[in-house]
Amino acid sequence: MLGVSRDDLKSHEKFIKALDGLPFPLLSDVDSSVCEAYSVIKDKNMYGKIVKGIERSTFLIDRQGRIAANWRKVKVAGHAAAVLAAVKDLADGNE
Repeated sequence: MLGVSRDDLKSHEKFIKALDGLPFPLLSDVDSSVCEAYSVIKDKNMYGKIVKGIERSTFLIDRQGRIAANWRKVKVAGHAAAVLAAVKDLADGNE
């Protein structure tokens, strides 16, 4: 499991410290190359102004490095259970 954010490493350190740690690495994508590769940069309306932002997304990558499942416009409620069920299906060979 990895997290990716366009924030810099210093910002990540502060975020992780405020949470008292994270159980996974948080990667910095300051040039947005990973976000662009996964097509998660979207136009967003921020107080009436259109800005480029990240559409919260989750990608399940299989052992061959392929995207086995993805979730776009992620909402917290029920998301972890859906991802864990997909991971179990993938591990059981029910892709």
